[in-house]
Amino acid sequence: MRRRTMSKNFSQFAVIGLGRFGSAVAKKLFALGKDVMVVDNDEDKINEIESEVTHAIVADASEPNVLKSIGIGNFDCVIICTGGDFEASVMATIICKELGVQHIVAKAHSDIHKQVLSKIGADMVIFPEKDMGVKLATMLVNPNMLDTMDINDSFQLAEIKTPKAWAESKLNELNLRRKYGLNVIFIKCQDGTVIVTPGPETILHAEDGLVICGSKHDIARVVQDI
Repeated sequence: MRRRTMSKNFSQFAVIGLGRFGSAVAKKLFALGKDVMVVDNDEDKINEIESEVTHAIVADASEPNVLKSIGIGNFDCVIICTGGDFEASVMATIICKELGVQHIVAKAHSDIHKQVLSKIGADMVIFPEKDMGVKLATMLVNPNMLDTMDINDSFQLAEIKTPKAWAESKLNELNLRRKYGLNVIFIKCQDGTVIVTPGPETILHAEDGLVICGSKHDIARVVQDI
């Protein structure tokens, strides 16, 4: 997967494709105060969302002249959510790249689709259904695993529930870095407070959430052990 760092200065977003995923992304970005334009060829979907975004346009995003006419090249980031339509997502990605879009995020529905989108210019390719399936299976098998987020193909962040065996122990006593090659990024305490970059003397309590960072292999090892 080809990735670039997401700029914190992105303020103008375009979302192409208004399935459940695309609609959710568009609504959340708008709720966060961003300028959001949505594009879909289904007029009913456009009518349904138009009050919850900045601009809503009925158009076929696979047509080069259409995306050019609506000024897609002026947007900081374009999220292409037509993952179920291979040809449409490929065409939209190519057009956005040619029109100079700064950052392109594209949704894939298969590994081959993902590879194609990456090769033709998508800066980030997402696989929400597959990712959620993997997360769900992992959490069902490992109840202490609360959430995961991939950093790249080898490393990830994971939130785990503090196991009973670790409760009331100090971080330096557990020595997670030496045993597992993991770093504790922050702790989500039961009282709602968050301890960022906890020190070695920090004491863990049962039911605290630990956000750890490390290789997928090392995180899998610690989850199995707890």
